[in-house]
Amino acid sequence: MLRKKYYKIIEKILLISTLVLVLEFSFPHYSEAKEIEGSVELGPVLLKLEAVKSTSEQPKINTLPMAKNKKPKMVRWVTVTAYSSTVDQTDDTPFITANGKRVYNGLVATNFLPFGTKVKFPDYFGNKIFTVDDRMNKKYYYRMDIWMPTREQAKQFGVKYLKVEIY
Repeated sequence: MLRKKYYKIIEKILLISTLVLVLEFSFPHYSEAKEIEGSVELGPVLLKLEAVKSTSEQPKINTLPMAKNKKPKMVRWVTVTAYSSTVDQTDDTPFITANGKRVYNGLVATNFLPFGTKVKFPDYFGNKIFTVDDRMNKKYYYRMDIWMPTREQAKQFGVKYLKVEIY
């Protein structure tokens, strides 16, 4: 009798532990990142940081919040698409972002980074700084979507696999 109680308790503990592990491996971005000798450990994932070139020329747009020689916290390769402010690509309020701001040049939508995160796509946009202020459809969790003023520009951008520097 007593043995059955212990087995049930142990069974519940194992079930909860398994659930926690599954969630941790499924959503590693919720863990705090820590730097380990040129790498970043993000939960169970270990990412190698790449060397970042710093140039003295930076465009005037979107550069005030960051110092010129600031190193990125993390470098990742991500599928990047583009969108414009049309109802079929957004919702019924196409010019308002998920956090209530109006769309602007340098806006990025993504689900795996918090609002206000600064990012760069150095191989494609150089030193231009983008800010995460919008969200995407939940099925595109590890993608990024750059806002473009026109639908034609968004179509021309297409789908790219780009290096993103996260600040």
